[in-house]
Amino acid sequence: MNTPRDAQLARLSALDRGEFVVRLGHVFEHSPWVAARAWARRPFASLESLHAALVSAMEGAAPEDQLALLRAHPELGGHEAEAGTLTAASTGEQKGAGLAGCTAAEKDRLAALNRAYRERFGFPFIIAVKGLRPAAILQALETRLDHGAEEEFRTALAQVARIAYFRLEALL
Repeated sequence: MNTPRDAQLARLSALDRGEFVVRLGHVFEHSPWVAARAWARRPFASLESLHAALVSAMEGAAPEDQLALLRAHPELGGHEAEAGTLTAASTGEQKGAGLAGCTAAEKDRLAALNRAYRERFGFPFIIAVKGLRPAAILQALETRLDHGAEEEFRTALAQVARIAYFRLEALL
């Protein structure tokens, strides 16, 4: 059966590399190189195959590229959110999770945990916030502060992949 999503995937698969990156470069926060590297894996028969190609490009990248990808993410409820400089996708995600409506105490706790996390791991705390509320996000941040560096690096990349899936799902 040919669905609207199938038609969109066929159009994406037919794009040249530059146009493909223009359409999908935002899926991985400020890291269009992921889409550029996944382009060669076309055609994409499903959302899942497109996502798998993008994740494979991310996972196959050099550790320094992966670290740059993690560092490209904004802090949850951080200064970018307050300044209104988040990407449209991040703005919607953080707003949907209720981070804009945090109490002063929650904002202070989030800021302190974000600081501790960045100091410990060298990149911002990343979690796919879809379906989460501030209390669950704060709990996850506290829990993940106890991870070892390698475990947290892998966990953060897995969360980036999850965020990308939700963004692709919304796009298609």
